[in-house]
Amino acid sequence: MKSLWNDKEAVKSGPDALALRVYTSRLLGRKPGLVMHGGGNTSVKAEVKDFFGRKQEVIYIKASGWDLATIKSEGFAAVKMDALLAMAAMKQLSDTDMVRGQRAAMLDPYAPNPSVEAILHAIIPYKYVDHSHADAVVTITNTPDGKRRIQEIYGTRVLIVPYVMPGFVLARKVYEVTRGGDWSRYDGMILLNHGLFTFANSAKESYENHIRLVTKAEQYIKKRNIKLASAKPMPDDLVGLARLRRAVSRVQGGAVVALLKDDARSVGFSRLSKVNNLAARGTLTPDHVIRTKSKAVIIHKNVETDVNEYARTYKEYFDRHAGDQLKCLDLAPRWAVWPGHGVVTFGRSPNEAAIVGDIVDHTLPAIQRAEVMGGWKTISENDLFDVEYWELEQAKLSRNPKPKGLIGKVALVTGAASGIGKACKECLQAEGANVVGLDIKSGPDHMQCDVTREAQVRKAVEHTVRRFGGLDIIVSNAGVFPPSMNIESMQPSAWEKSLQLNLTGHQYLIKHAIPYLTYGIDPAIVIIASKNVPAPGPGAAAYSVAKAGLTQLGRVAALELGAKGVRVNMVHPNQVFDTAIWTRDVLEKRARHYGMSVEEYKTSNILHTTITSKDVAQLVCAMAGPAFAKTTGSQIPIDGGNERVI
Repeated sequence: MKSLWNDKEAVKSGPDALALRVYTSRLLGRKPGLVMHGGGNTSVKAEVKDFFGRKQEVIYIKASGWDLATIKSEGFAAVKMDALLAMAAMKQLSDTDMVRGQRAAMLDPYAPNPSVEAILHAIIPYKYVDHSHADAVVTITNTPDGKRRIQEIYGTRVLIVPYVMPGFVLARKVYEVTRGGDWSRYDGMILLNHGLFTFANSAKESYENHIRLVTKAEQYIKKRNIKLASAKPMPDDLVGLARLRRAVSRVQGGAVVALLKDDARSVGFSRLSKVNNLAARGTLTPDHVIRTKSKAVIIHKNVETDVNEYARTYKEYFDRHAGDQLKCLDLAPRWAVWPGHGVVTFGRSPNEAAIVGDIVDHTLPAIQRAEVMGGWKTISENDLFDVEYWELEQAKLSRNPKPKGLIGKVALVTGAASGIGKACKECLQAEGANVVGLDIKSGPDHMQCDVTREAQVRKAVEHTVRRFGGLDIIVSNAGVFPPSMNIESMQPSAWEKSLQLNLTGHQYLIKHAIPYLTYGIDPAIVIIASKNVPAPGPGAAAYSVAKAGLTQLGRVAALELGAKGVRVNMVHPNQVFDTAIWTRDVLEKRARHYGMSVEEYKTSNILHTTITSKDVAQLVCAMAGPAFAKTTGSQIPIDGGNERVI
């Protein structure tokens, strides 16, 4: 591992200690092999003036919720050193009281919570402290004779501390081990199964010591020439992926995203003969258990059975260790090993699932390397449980915001570049859904697709399933309103174009979505039809006939798909004036035809209101959500009230 220190960048970062702390923290954060997704910790000690102008010795330590890769000066909480050292001298202190004590000692009461490792950083008698969960170091310590190997690598130049629970217990352990000792004897400190600390009175020295010690561990592993498993994936099984996602969603109690990792290393790991055992021995570092749980689910033949069995054993694990005050988390796995296909990660959002994926990417090589070096052996089940059900994590449960109504759902919207389709896409996203938009026009926020080309529609549906793991919501919207034309003067091309886009394209979409909607989470199809179905007008035969056929298609689909749990409902909008067909010229012509002003024409309905794309989208979102969970085959107008429809 190479040092990223640059003298010019360091000077540009700023003259004070905190500026350099930010700079080297970001250097650590650039290395995924050191820290990932909020992991790791850095601090700097300094003398500052408080609110009353009095000098105070403080420690600036990374605050909760900040990531080292992007941290700024405001991402460090300033805590009074005397308070932290006083807490270190206490023989007992709950982590909840520790957090309360740290907040009471902060200079800025509005700053985010300081790290739970603030006390530990405070007792290290150096200005700068760097802490990472370096893959190479932790991999070596996750072996039966990890301590001996660390001694072999570093000799007596690192302080080795046996694993203990993070928080006050860890700080107290280090306090007891080092009290009265000579820190100058050490280049760093290794917490077995947890990570590496380095320290110095200059930012550069502490950082470069860190890189040097990690490099030694990497070289130790490299000398063993350990070959990682690699293999090509089996042919896609997107229906199997959708089944797996549904099984996990049901156990979790809400829709999840499922991200398939079918790269050569993930597939190779999934094919290992001992994969059932290897993927169940624990996490690379203890804090990962909060993201990944302690083990993966292994998929054999029946995904529902495998996931349900995982849930049963997780509940047994909870019951073995839980006290009366603990609240059991959901029983669902956070990642799966799918032999021959690779690894699948789960989350209520793509970002959440991707974070699990990043952790898994670092865990799989570590497992294989440690196995060759004597065996993959992490902390005990009891220790893992203590971290997963840490009192600080339990306290967060009651503070979690209520999730959005469509969180985790996967939706596909056609005609998504403008008008009603764009509004539906945005409304679904605002409700938490993961949306793929299709449109015949290319654009940065949607996929180009001609819905009258069946092969393109099939490809778009498969893309959606591969991207998010399944499909729950279809908004079949793409359409065109042809120029007014009487039946006797109807051009065959106009008739065919309307039927192709306003009817046949919708049939293609529903046809290719059905295999995945069958395994969706409360799956729903919402068809954008038209007021012209119940109340057609002269000159619109091509449009009205196609939309009537589309509505009939939806009614038949409701009958056919009901037994599979798929809801199909139709929306009949009218006079949605912010869509492309309602140009100023068209509006003025229609208003003159009825002897009205433009504004009078726009509100010429029973409620005297205007209808917008957003209004239609909000109704579509409601119909795709739980409010319409027991409604199918319905036709709902959104037109402000039309006498002919009523």
